[in-house]
Amino acid sequence: MTVALKLVLEARARTVCEALGVSRSSLRLRLAGPALTGTPRIVERSNRRRIPDAERQTILEFLHSERFVDLAVPQIHAQLLDEGRYLCSPSTMYRLLRANAEVVERRAIARHPEYKKPELLATGPRQVLSWDITKIRGPFRGAWFSLLVMIDIFSRLVVGWQVVRRSDAAVAENFIGVTLDAEGIAPGEAAVHSDRGPEMTAQPVCDLLDALGVVRSLSRPRVSNDNPYSEAQFKTLKYHKDFPERFGSLEDAKAFFRGFFGWYNHEHHHSGIAMLTPAVVHAGEANAALDARHEIMLLAYAETPERFINGVPKRAELPTDVWINKPNFENAA
Repeated sequence: MTVALKLVLEARARTVCEALGVSRSSLRLRLAGPALTGTPRIVERSNRRRIPDAERQTILEFLHSERFVDLAVPQIHAQLLDEGRYLCSPSTMYRLLRANAEVVERRAIARHPEYKKPELLATGPRQVLSWDITKIRGPFRGAWFSLLVMIDIFSRLVVGWQVVRRSDAAVAENFIGVTLDAEGIAPGEAAVHSDRGPEMTAQPVCDLLDALGVVRSLSRPRVSNDNPYSEAQFKTLKYHKDFPERFGSLEDAKAFFRGFFGWYNHEHHHSGIAMLTPAVVHAGEANAALDARHEIMLLAYAETPERFINGVPKRAELPTDVWINKPNFENAA
């Protein structure tokens, strides 16, 4: 083959290969003879690497066998080699499985349960209560106390709290029982929501709530916004200007929280409840308080209407429904 002819063939390799339906490397291998005269003669060669159909079926039967059906391909290949047997390469096993649409997870793996998103509605006090536990620093490094707090999500009132050296199932059971009794919760009237901490899921706590006829509701694992009201209340607590870095003793902690929760319930005007205090809303006095405020605003408007650029003042309204994870009714429809 002359140099000129080689150059011509190389330049036109793509066109020739497309016409013959072969790759350029295959074309070079199949050119017969030291010289090329006329049309290149292609030598037909069989694919000696192809596994015969009978052997392919045998390999598939191995992969489908009870012993190997739940194993990954590299596991099967390694076990067979340890037994002194070679069927084919792992890539060939994958190709055979892929041809049968069987390239899926073959291992027997644990299936984690799907946790349903909690959806709770409160249209008034004492319908949905949320509780949680947070750690607070003790007098020295490594010393911690546990603070248990239960809040009514409609009124935002802290209906119960307790600070202890260490919380456990017995402490949680007593805390819930005392709090619900103080609120006069009747069977079937309320739901108690919490995260999935060990105290919340302890059997004594579950048995107590069942005995009281209270609906148990739990957040999904690692979903912090499933318990938003307790989390928000803890943030208000820990960002309060008087919240200390450490408490000198358990007695100091009790004295502080006694004052703090008194302020929170009776003096703190909450943005989520029309800037009323939780105690007013919990006592059912919200409408009277909002009416009184509106009367004052109307009097002010009558005296100096020019100061009210938006016109006649509108009466503030208390939310009529409070949700934990409100459903998207538009998408549901």
